[in-house]
Amino acid sequence: MKIDPLEISSLLREQIRKYEKDLKTENVGTVISVGDGIALIYGLDNAMSGELLTFPNGVYGMVQNLEKNNVGAILLNDSDLVKEGDQVKSTGRILEVGVGEEMIGRIVNPLGQPLDGLGKIETKKSRPIERKATGVIDRQPVVQPLETGIKVLDALVPIGRGQRELIIGDRQTGKTSIAVDTILNQKGKDVICIYVAIGQKQTTVLNIYETLKRYDAMKYSIIVAANASDPAPLLFLAPYAGVTMGEEFMFAGKHVLIIYDDLTKHAIAYRELSLLLRRPPGREAFPGDVFYLHSRLLERAAKLSDTLGGGSITALPIIETQEGDISAYIPTNVISITDGQIFLQSKLFYSGIRPAINAGLSVSRVGGSAQHKAIKRVSGTLRLDLASYRELEAFTQFGSDLDDATKAKLDRGERTVEILKQGLHETLPFELQAVSIFSLNNGYLDSIKVTNIKRFETELHDFMQRDSEGKALLDEMRKTKNLPDQETLESVLDRFHSDFI
Repeated sequence: MKIDPLEISSLLREQIRKYEKDLKTENVGTVISVGDGIALIYGLDNAMSGELLTFPNGVYGMVQNLEKNNVGAILLNDSDLVKEGDQVKSTGRILEVGVGEEMIGRIVNPLGQPLDGLGKIETKKSRPIERKATGVIDRQPVVQPLETGIKVLDALVPIGRGQRELIIGDRQTGKTSIAVDTILNQKGKDVICIYVAIGQKQTTVLNIYETLKRYDAMKYSIIVAANASDPAPLLFLAPYAGVTMGEEFMFAGKHVLIIYDDLTKHAIAYRELSLLLRRPPGREAFPGDVFYLHSRLLERAAKLSDTLGGGSITALPIIETQEGDISAYIPTNVISITDGQIFLQSKLFYSGIRPAINAGLSVSRVGGSAQHKAIKRVSGTLRLDLASYRELEAFTQFGSDLDDATKAKLDRGERTVEILKQGLHETLPFELQAVSIFSLNNGYLDSIKVTNIKRFETELHDFMQRDSEGKALLDEMRKTKNLPDQETLESVLDRFHSDFI
């Protein structure tokens, strides 16, 4: 076989012409120690704070500490698969989570992975879990009510869309119940709800899921769960993942309600991570930036300006106190960040007053700006009536001789407390709440025995919805958000009151 040198040289020239240099650079480090979900890595000189790292065996991490000689990272899944000497690669990306409509109706972990066994979630978009909060210029005042369906809250501690209202109290006083009832009351109100469970038992999360499913609320809800058995890094990431999912809807012009249950466990998880990362401890062994931990989270709740679509995130963080001590470190931090607090008291809870809200210590800094006119008009003196009743109740324990005026105040106070009681998952639309409080203010309950008040209210609501005139008044209230003509409302109540046995 004869080989033509010209042919070979032309082939070589063609190959050289087509040759392309494909150089790929990677930022690579080495694990120098690992334990308790923390890895120290040498060699990642260009790492960013919050950057996603890849370890062998499919383990992911997130950069937390940037030190002179090494990088401290938290491990996001099975840390047992990482060992000393393993090679670590930086991705150049801040940690992200999947967002979008596909998340609605699902239970996911803080990484956006499903926990409900309903198959993989194919999201079209993702967002970084850490983001600078919306600036002042891009916000607008909170004026649109977010109805909880709970009389004492909507009347005394109104919550607006875009507000941050703290729910605080000892364990087992009904904090989660208030949050769940608020989610149930958003049915048909075009609000997407996100419940973030931080360090809760799996059975607790399952019970909440079953409740939301039973009341058909999972159709507009997402549950982000970092369970008690999960490592501290997931508990730390959970609320940030939840608010990131909410921001996707907020920037699309929608309204979001997010519950953080609870931020006490979140702070404890962060303390654990910080101490393991050798950060200096401060008060109660918490790191110095624990205030920033919650402020950068809660500041992401906002009511956007109309130019940005007018969407909102309303945050209801929950804090657990010890023996009602709201002056502890974490409670005072979160109180100073939020726009008011709902204080639940053990004493009231155990005496049968549900929800066990202390009207004196509970406040909304948005106040009547985010309240329907109907509720605002009937609830004007309610807080003062309750406060004076509590004072008189304590005073009368020391004596039995009471004048008629004091007796009348005590009787009205008892009826006020009774009418504000509400059963679990028994939320009410604002127009029926207004009718109940109007009947109290105008003396319709004065002749009713305290034991019959609950029955009076139930039958009154049924009557208003059946009676043609009553139904027309309720429709008018729904439309105008204001009280109807007082004489017409009184004539309907007079008819019902005369027939009530």
